[in-house]
Amino acid sequence: MWFVYVCDEEEKELGRQQAPGSCPYCGAKVEAMDVEIQSRLCFLPLCFKIKRKYFCTHCARRLELYMDY
Repeated sequence: MWFVYVCDEEEKELGRQQAPGSCPYCGAKVEAMDVEIQSRLCFLPLCFKIKRKYFCTHCARRLELYMDY
């Protein structure tokens, strides 16, 4: 018996905009990017998410937002 597990994740950029603050590594400007993520299993859509990712415009590092309450 053969079982094939085929999973695919596709990302599509929706838009970019200037984010407040500066990069903690190099001090350059930070850019926010909205991304649409669609997960599929054997060509059937499973999950649909929209996320915001933050990047430095100079050193191109992905930055994460930590909130301390």
